[in-house]
Amino acid sequence: MRGTFRWARADLRARRGQALITVAVVAGVVTALMLATMLLQGAVNPWQQLSTQTRGADALIYFQNGTNTKELRYVAGIREISKPYQAASATLEQSAVRSPVELRAMTPALPAMSAPLVVAGTWLRSSAPDGAVIEASFAQAVHVGVGDQITVLGIDGHQAQMRVIGVADTADQGFYPQWTPGLIWVQPRLLTTVEPNPSETQVIVGLRLFDRSMVATGQVVQTIWNLYNGSGEYSAVERYSTWQQVKDSMASNDRLLGLLLALFGIIALVAAPCAITNVTPGQVVRMLLAEQTLLGAAGAALGLIAALIITSPQFVRTPGGTPVGLAPLSGAWMALIGAGTVLTVAIATVIPAWWAGRVSPLAAVQPSPPRGHLSLIARLSLLARLPAALVLGARDSLTRRLSAGLTVFGLAIPMAMITIALTCWSTIDAFTSDPGKIGLASAVTVSQGGLEHQQMLALIHRDDQVLAAYPGAQFVTLLPGDNGTFIARAIGTSARPYPFQVVQGRMFGAPNEAVAGQGFLDLLHIRVGAWISKTIDGVPVILHIVGRTIEPDNNGDVVDFGLDALNHSGSASPQLVYHLVLKPGVTAEAARARLIAESHDRLDVQVVANPASGLRVLQLVIAASVVILAVIALANLLTATVVGMRDHRHEVGVLAAMGLTPRQVVATLVTNTMILTLLGVSSGIVAGLLIAPRLINMQGGTSGIGSGIAVSLSVAAVAEILAVALATAATAALIVARRTTRDSGSAHLHTPARPAQPRPAQSRPTQPTV
Repeated sequence: MRGTFRWARADLRARRGQALITVAVVAGVVTALMLATMLLQGAVNPWQQLSTQTRGADALIYFQNGTNTKELRYVAGIREISKPYQAASATLEQSAVRSPVELRAMTPALPAMSAPLVVAGTWLRSSAPDGAVIEASFAQAVHVGVGDQITVLGIDGHQAQMRVIGVADTADQGFYPQWTPGLIWVQPRLLTTVEPNPSETQVIVGLRLFDRSMVATGQVVQTIWNLYNGSGEYSAVERYSTWQQVKDSMASNDRLLGLLLALFGIIALVAAPCAITNVTPGQVVRMLLAEQTLLGAAGAALGLIAALIITSPQFVRTPGGTPVGLAPLSGAWMALIGAGTVLTVAIATVIPAWWAGRVSPLAAVQPSPPRGHLSLIARLSLLARLPAALVLGARDSLTRRLSAGLTVFGLAIPMAMITIALTCWSTIDAFTSDPGKIGLASAVTVSQGGLEHQQMLALIHRDDQVLAAYPGAQFVTLLPGDNGTFIARAIGTSARPYPFQVVQGRMFGAPNEAVAGQGFLDLLHIRVGAWISKTIDGVPVILHIVGRTIEPDNNGDVVDFGLDALNHSGSASPQLVYHLVLKPGVTAEAARARLIAESHDRLDVQVVANPASGLRVLQLVIAASVVILAVIALANLLTATVVGMRDHRHEVGVLAAMGLTPRQVVATLVTNTMILTLLGVSSGIVAGLLIAPRLINMQGGTSGIGSGIAVSLSVAAVAEILAVALATAATAALIVARRTTRDSGSAHLHTPARPAQPRPAQSRPTQPTV
């Protein structure tokens, strides 16, 4: 065994470049698998990670202040009850912008249940009585950070100045603005300052249950409701929330990226053996297995270290504290990924090791190429009267079909995944650069605030930064049976509708017509063309769904129609919010600042949040995956090139004897590699272009946003990918071919298996005797 390791070490020293390629490929595979697993777990179930870290409640019950909550101990199914704490509704005031918030009274000691996870600053402390901790997604939405001063108003107008001392995550409610109001934790005395009237406060109690299933949780909540709410008008239980509702609200849009990265990792794990199976043929079985396993272990260790560095908080968390969907992995998961990759490398080495063990130590006659008809490429080369060197290279490219097929496959798989990744990149880039493609044509919303309605309209019409303004109002509407809600949004008019992105059907053009998101259609189990009757703003409204839109809000559970639909149904005029479409080149921040300045801080102007803006940080993960796949493709190419040149080494002398110059010999070998590369790269790009839009649109449909969101690569981008791949292949083949022709000589014309004929012994002449 000691001799085997010495032999492996000597071989690795002789082939350092190939060893480094193997280590890099394995490290890239492990990094991709780690990122895929972490992002997939975090994207599919971000609530689970927060709930585990904060020991979140299974249900939150909101009682009226003064309710005796001790009776909860007699309710069956409850395992643990938290200490009650006060909450009050308030408003965060930022100039003319007002955001509804919920204040929760907490002590400096974190609670045993539903303890907020501080991600910036500190938790509440006695030395800072005016300190406040803001929920992370709300802090990012209102542009508030640690150290900022904020003003909070109570329902009756009582005001309190607070200083933000921390930003925290919680599993008690979803991310803002999908879940409103925003959440702020303060000490009890500060809450009393904002809301001194006890009747305007609530008492919140958290529950942990024995059975956390949806049915069992609903039964417990219903029992509590029946226990505290009598037959009269008095209702002690004001509302409640369950962990299922929070989990659904936290459903991340990063699921597609997680699935893609998982696919990247699996494909890399499959394609990586193509880069190592022919690295060192000719070694005995034990030496080859030991050598490749050690390289695999080294690559796995480097990949684990790289993944841990990339996923550290400094890389994946924004300054505002909003979490990226990366779930921490346990040691068992990391060990499984590392061991699985090393095992895959070892299994991939078994067959070439077995071949190597069967190689005779004596030289043998090099096998001749298989006989058969000329390939189509070779026949086309002859018909085109190409130079002899190119014709010979084209003929030889597909002669060994198994080797050619493996080379094409080894290049096509990584190139297909690279194309899919770049399509995801272009889709994200299109959403962030042009939000109108996902139904966010307006960048700013304006409500009158402290101005009269006519004054607000005059300001909007005078602003030369505004291209168009659409009045609108939205209503949270109950589904039949009170088993859920959706958003009914009246915006624009039938004659002048808001510029939605309609991907199926058409835009509404009459008061009784509407368009809807995919989530709404799935929620009601209907299709485009259906008629619905809903009570909106207290008035029955009959609508004909004539189109489907790309809708990122509320998981697509939105139906849109003109304001004249409400007027046609007899509804009173609602409080209007104007959605402003800005001229090209005008930023939302600049438009907001100008409107606030011209109104002397009396307008309520808010920037429309683009949910795709949070995906820019994930483009770094896509870029890392593309680099990993490119390394695998390059390793496959170099391996195929080296093996092909080795197989053709004996032909170099023959080609020279036929009259080919050294340059023509190099051209023959390079042409062989270029044709295989062109076939592999082209087939991979075509497969990626066909798969990527379907994969992205499928995810858009299942998430409620709707299909039709994919943005394919442009022709120029595809041409650049193809050009870079061919240039890389040509460079690699040229270097290897020159080395092959330089190291080869006329000795390859001899048959190495034929032993040299011994010369007959010559008798030494004797001198004549005298």
